Amino acid sequence: MKDPRIIVALDFPSTEQALLLVSKLDPSLCRVKIGKELFTVAGPTIVEKLVNKGFDIFLDLKFHDIPNTVANACKAAADLGVWMINVHALGGKKMLVAAREALPLGRIKLIAVTLLTSIGPEDLESIGLDNEPRNVVQKLASLTHSCGLDGVVCSPLEASQLRQTMGTDFCLVTPGIRPIDTSTDDQNRIATPQMAIQNGADYLVIGRPITQAADPLLMLHRLNQEIEAQLIID
Repeated sequence: MKDPRIIVALDFPSTEQALLLVSKLDPSLCRVKIGKELFTVAGPTIVEKLVNKGFDIFLDLKFHDIPNTVANACKAAADLGVWMINVHALGGKKMLVAAREALPLGRIKLIAVTLLTSIGPEDLESIGLDNEPRNVVQKLASLTHSCGLDGVVCSPLEASQLRQTMGTDFCLVTPGIRPIDTSTDDQNRIATPQMAIQNGADYLVIGRPITQAADPLLMLHRLNQEIEAQLIID
């Protein structure tokens, strides 16, 4: 595939487990995501190893700090050769602009997290935000767009609204993807791969349905076929 839509979440507590799973995948069929857990135990070395294996890397560290600190963190991540980086939109306009200006235009995708897919209305109310997730996501996505970032991480349930309001060039990355016959685990705002693509998602972050499958490559093929089928319909 020229532009794989699936990003496999390598949420593992060790380098060995991550590399074992990656050895069963094909970099032409997916990209991979390195989050806080794996990066904390393995460090930048795991990024280098996976880049050398031909994988595009989404470094999912959700940078959220003062503007200068975030800008320097983005520069350091860019030097690792990653494909995509994310920051947290709640960091505000100055932080988002600093992150954008720290990266070479067009070479690395920079996206912002809106709301984690584990957050529901009651969680928002408890931290003093509007208790409608879609309203908060829309505001944060609009802020991200105005600051020149490439897109956002959002729930697949909010992708349709954002695709309409943000336009076709704004990148939507959706976690919370679960095939019909798998567990929802700890996600609240979820959808099937077909639903996410139909709603306008560009890339789907998928973890346990692939990483815990008896045959991860077979599952990857199956999910890619479902996505391709939906793209043809659209």
